[in-house]
This record gives sequence, C-alpha cells and structure tokens, in this order.
Amino acid sequence: MLSDLEIAQRAKILNIKEIAKKVNLTEDDLELYGNYKAKIHLDKLNIDKEDAKLILVTAINPTPAGEGKSTTTIGLADAMNKLNKNTIVALREPSFGPVMGVKGGAAGGGYAQVIPMEDINLHFTGDLHAITTANNAIAAVLDNHIQQGNELGIDPTRIILHRCLDMNDRALRNVVVGLGGSTNGVPREDHFDITVASEVMAILCLANSLEDFKERIGRMVVAYTYDKKPVTVNDLKVTGAITLIMKDALMPNLVQTLEHTPALIHGGPFANIAHGCNSVIATKTALKMADYVITEAGFGADLGAEKFLDIKCRMADLHPSCVVIVATIRALKSHGGVEKKDLATENVEAMLAGISNLEKHIENIGKYNLPYVVAINRFHTDTEKEIEALENWAKENNHPVSLSEVFTKGGDGGIELAKNVIKEIELHDGKDAFKPIYDTNLTIKQKITTICKEIYGADGVEFTTTAKNQMAALKRNGWDNLPICIAKTQYSLSDNPKLIARPSGFTVTIRELKPSIGAGFIVALSGDIMTMPGLPKEPAANNMDVIDGKTVGLF
Repeated sequence: MLSDLEIAQRAKILNIKEIAKKVNLTEDDLELYGNYKAKIHLDKLNIDKEDAKLILVTAINPTPAGEGKSTTTIGLADAMNKLNKNTIVALREPSFGPVMGVKGGAAGGGYAQVIPMEDINLHFTGDLHAITTANNAIAAVLDNHIQQGNELGIDPTRIILHRCLDMNDRALRNVVVGLGGSTNGVPREDHFDITVASEVMAILCLANSLEDFKERIGRMVVAYTYDKKPVTVNDLKVTGAITLIMKDALMPNLVQTLEHTPALIHGGPFANIAHGCNSVIATKTALKMADYVITEAGFGADLGAEKFLDIKCRMADLHPSCVVIVATIRALKSHGGVEKKDLATENVEAMLAGISNLEKHIENIGKYNLPYVVAINRFHTDTEKEIEALENWAKENNHPVSLSEVFTKGGDGGIELAKNVIKEIELHDGKDAFKPIYDTNLTIKQKITTICKEIYGADGVEFTTTAKNQMAALKRNGWDNLPICIAKTQYSLSDNPKLIARPSGFTVTIRELKPSIGAGFIVALSGDIMTMPGLPKEPAANNMDVIDGKTVGLF
C-alpha cells in the first residue's frame, strides 16, 4: 500500500472555493490562504439555523499498536456524506513537535485523510506560531516590567507563566533567564511548555468570539506579587496587543478530506497535558453549516472525552448526540499483555483479556447518559477468529459495534459504522439526558476525586503538600468553582503508564495545581506528566526531506 503522504499527493484536490460552496459559503466569507486552505470569518457563527447533530469520536487508551481515532473520524464523515447526510468534520490542528518526533500528525491516514496533508502537518495557516508569539510576548512584557522597576511588586519566584515553543525540546524544560548583568533582566528560573499546553491555546479553543477571547486573555493569571496577590495580563496592560496578535488565528480553518468532505481544523491542545479538544468557534461554526458534525477528542476517553464532556460541552452549551469509541484488535491484544512484536499473531485469549479497557470506557460514556457505537478499526492482521470472538462479546453484552475499514477503503469502509451511528442517534433523539459527571460547585478535592474514582476507577486520591497548599490558595482567590483539567498519562486509566487494561486498587497522586483562569479551569498534574515532551532517539524528522521540490518522508 502507498504511504499516507503518497496517497495525499496523488489525490485530486478541489479549489477551496468549491468546498466552501458545499456549506453555503462565498468567497467574501473566506480569508484565502492559497488555493486549498482558507479561514472563515467569525460572523458565520451567527447563522440562523438549528444546530447539527454532534458526534464525538474517542478511543480506548492508546498503545504502541495504534488505534486510528483521527482516521476513523474522517472516514466516518466521508461515509455519512456517501449516505447523503450533510456532514462536516471538525478536527484539532497537529502540533509540530510530535510531527517531528514520533507520534505523528493529526490528519488521518490511508484513504481517510484531510488535505493538503503536508501543509496541515507543518505550518498550516500559522495559528500555532501566533499562539507561541502571543504567549512569549506576555512573558517578555512581564520580565520587562520587573526590570523597569516592578511597579506591581511581582515576586520573580512566583511567576507561573511559562514560555513556550511548538517543538519537543527537553533541554528547555528548566532554564535560567536574565543572566549577563543588570541590563539583561533579573535572573530567575524559567520553564518552557510545548505550545499546545499553553493557556493561550486553551483560551483560543474555549473562546466563543474575539470579544470573549479578549476578556479571557485579560484575566489570565501570569504571576503573584510579594503579598501573594494574582497578577493578570490586564495588569500588564497588553490585553489589546495580545488580542491583535491573535485576531486572525481565531478564525477557523477550512480544508477538505480526500473525498472532498468539508473539514474545519482549528486549535490543538494535547489531552494528556491540556484539555484535548478543537476550538469551540470551529465546532459551533460547523454546527450551523451541516446536519451532522463529527469531531474528536485527544487520546483515550478517560482524557479527551472526559474533558470534552466536562469542560468544553459545559462551557459552550454543547449537547452530543452520540459517541464513537474506537478500538483495534491489535490494541486490545496489547492491553491483554501481548508484546508489540507479537501483535500480528492470532491470540483470542489476550484480546478478550484486553477488552476490559474498552469495557471501562463504554461504562464511562454511559455515566454521561450518551448513546455510543464501538468502532473496530480493522487491520489486515486481524483474523476471522479474533473478529468473531469480538463480535460475539459485543452481541452478548448488547454493545452496538461496527467494523471500520476506512483506512483502506475510505468512506466506503465506514458505511456500516455510519448507519449504526445514525441508528443510535435516531433511537435516542428527543431523549437528551446528557449531563457532566460532576457539579462545579463541589470543592476542588471533591471534583478531582470524582473524576479519579468514576472515570479512572481509582480507589482514592492523594494530594501532595504542595497541592494542598495550592488548593487552599485557589479557594482564597475565589477560583474553586471551576472545572478540573487533569494532566495524566494517556497510556493507562491510572496515573502509572505501566498499568494497562483495567487496573484496580490504585491511588492517583495529584502533585500540583495550576490556575488557568483565562481558560476557565484548574489544571491538576498527576504522576510524572511533563508539559514539554522530548524527542525520541530516532525522530521522525530523520526521514523527512525535499527532493526535486517534492516532500518525502512525512508519514
């Protein structure tokens, strides 16, 4: 089979104006970025039309075997359109660091991709560069304020804003700035986060409008004074400047799938260290332009789906109609204890053991009172016995399940899945009982404990002394009624990546709490999760090149 890049390069791509016509947009509604990419002006949010049905695609905990969540999301959208259902797909933007590293991009794969794939996975329309610039502009102004007399009384040891870079660069996790004498700033420790973990990214993705973004960025807390009072972007008097930097980045990006389904790709916070959802602006724009909108949330349902449902849906008043939970037989065998090198060998027993991970995610979606369909992303190594055993398990437990072959067949390979999703939506239409898993009026400790026990399956939660002190400070500042965004490993339901399948008898440790007041949530860091990833021994970048003007080695 051709590589993802070769498939994308051989595809017929339509002028973006033709894609825009499919969703009743004119050239005046667009800010064109060449022939195949465009931004949509923000007034398209106000179209007088009933919202589309919103479908969330999530997955089991990721494994080295791969799950294909983005591929399934894109293929399902193509399949829905083949069934004459007016459908748009809404995705996150890839981060440059993982593209250069090992995880890859977020443009799908095989015959279920969004294009132009090269552009999307590299610089795209510059949104992540704008976020990086905005974040670092705040940092520069903050350090300059301290240097120029420190009128606000900022304590250099209590600066919580980190500089950022859209690259996996472990050497920048802990640095010292301001060295070289009094004219070069005040020496202090600093840290870099990857751009997708920054609060500016979270604010972009949760803002409803330019005005809402401006209000949120203004109340973003960047430091504390010597008497422990919060310092905001408004206090630094650069709210307007940061909004100006971000005004174009707030417009959602319009591209297309290989089968010319309109796709909105906008915003891209990680789900293990951030809230893992594309922008509210893009989702709400899509809801006004189609009858069905298919979106995804990062990593497994314990991270991406929980944050989509408890943070994004709560803030944006969104009501999903159905959830698709993606799994592969290979990944289930991995959760059953099979090594990566042995995953191609038939092993029904291991697959059935690994199903416990899938079962927990199904249970969790049920706690939100939402219908679901299990999508089995089929690999060529899957055997008939494994498929039969999985289908029998689903039938015995009354789980709607569909084999998906969108990777090799595009939309045609997702017809059964699409029909099952439509069926579940129609069965539950008018029975909207969706509700978040916790009430924000609970204490911070109660909210974190609810997520850890109900969603992860933990026996309990331990808080470090640092976290307890921070919890008290958050309450003193009146921030204790916000939703919780837990930063946790994606590889396990627990905070220990080695505990696969469905672990039990474990305790989650919360080591630190950080206020993201502009975004509107509290970040709780667990385990050894880091906000600046590192590159692997053999980065994907080693295989990338341009030969005779043509991109090679990009997946």
